[in-house]
Amino acid sequence: MTNQNMKPLNDYGWNEDWDRAAKEALQSIQRDKRLVPARIVAQFSKQYRIVTPDGEMTAAVTGKYEYEAASKSDFPAVGDWVMVEPLQGEPRAVIHQLLPRKSAFSRREAGSVPDEQVIAANIDTVFIVNALNKDFNIRKIERYLIAVWESGAQPVVLLTKADLCDSPESHAALVEAAAPGVPVHAVSSLLDQGKEQLQGYLTPGTTVAVTGSSGAGKSTLLNWLSGQDVQRVQSIREEDARGRHTTTHRELFVLPGGAIMVDTPGMRELQLWESEDGWEAAFADISSLAAQCRFHDCRHEKEDGCAVQEALQAGTLDADRYANYRKTERELAHQARKEQANTRRQKKQGKKPGGKHAARSRNAHAGSYFELMDE
Repeated sequence: MTNQNMKPLNDYGWNEDWDRAAKEALQSIQRDKRLVPARIVAQFSKQYRIVTPDGEMTAAVTGKYEYEAASKSDFPAVGDWVMVEPLQGEPRAVIHQLLPRKSAFSRREAGSVPDEQVIAANIDTVFIVNALNKDFNIRKIERYLIAVWESGAQPVVLLTKADLCDSPESHAALVEAAAPGVPVHAVSSLLDQGKEQLQGYLTPGTTVAVTGSSGAGKSTLLNWLSGQDVQRVQSIREEDARGRHTTTHRELFVLPGGAIMVDTPGMRELQLWESEDGWEAAFADISSLAAQCRFHDCRHEKEDGCAVQEALQAGTLDADRYANYRKTERELAHQARKEQANTRRQKKQGKKPGGKHAARSRNAHAGSYFELMDE
């Protein structure tokens, strides 16, 4: 197989890193099968649409894969690269192995038993979309920032529907204060304003996920950036700015300029999943203040020399931001306790406890996947 044969995958972000990862995967899989790399472009429950060197196909995981999966996060998600076996004479394939993820944007799945739901994988940038209408909410943006920082991708906040706001610049300034170092852009697809600000994130081969609440304008944004109607859009209830779920599944699209974009269903509320590092990154300014407290075990309540309380009293730290900091801290601690209890229960039942896919190191000197296939 030659690089020319990989044209469909090149359009979806195939590069030398994935080439090496595919070769390593082949070394651990039975060689009596014809396995080729593929990328998950859409997910419908346990059925997938993939792109392979031979074009698009439908796919499902093997029975062995499903049996060995420790948790739902072990199953492929949109954006994942996998090794598949195309079925002879059919437009279908079976998925044998998931290649190590370089990033994974996740949330806690609804239900009493804690589990991770991977929304999109192998993404470079996440556009956190919040509309400049009645749904504008800085605290909600902070929650998304926690999840994005935890994912390994870079966050960018897009304030959509700027045409509905008299002062988009002041709203952008509020977000910038709550998201130090994170790019913030106010855009309007209706007025065709702000598109040029986004081109630096949309370079060929780069994967960008779009996330946010229902009605924030994610599908409209995708149509605007692609220059065509690739996603259906719906109106929102103007009295409360609530939107309906236009996007019902996760799907990956290639934009005219070569960037790859993942549209995701809107979320009423983002339930965080194992996001301690992301929480620290999203509230780095408060963590920096806490490090200046007189006592290392300061609870930031009434202790003498508390830098956090001093900042609150001086007005240099927003009280609502600090309240959200403490709220999400308690939420993550509670979830960690539930996860630990679930892990202990699984061990007692003789089950393999679930967990995140850890990023595995790759051999920078490994030969090409294509060289291995030609052996």
